[in-house]
Amino acid sequence: MKKFVDFSKGLIPAIIQDYQTKEFLMLGYMNEVSLKKTINSGFVWFWSRERKTLWMKGEMSGNKLKVDSIKTDCDNDALLIQVELIGRFVCHKGKRSCFNNRLDIKKIL
Repeated sequence: MKKFVDFSKGLIPAIIQDYQTKEFLMLGYMNEVSLKKTINSGFVWFWSRERKTLWMKGEMSGNKLKVDSIKTDCDNDALLIQVELIGRFVCHKGKRSCFNNRLDIKKIL
């Protein structure tokens, strides 16, 4: 697996996207073990930076992410995982996607 995904810098970002709608659902981080568990189980696993442990998305809520495809970026140090959402929402705040907060660019620039 190391020749396909570069974990030499540590954790890699995994962008989660609905395979049908192409909506971006969340961003998580993976290590080599979580990627292997994702491939072997067919459901998305992450490494929790806060709790320092592996976790499967939806193991508590039931809102699981079933893998459709996994792609790497051109440097092999980031993943795009297209999924089918099994359940109603991805965000721990009860929303379908974690990307809900629009920045007011005029105030930032």
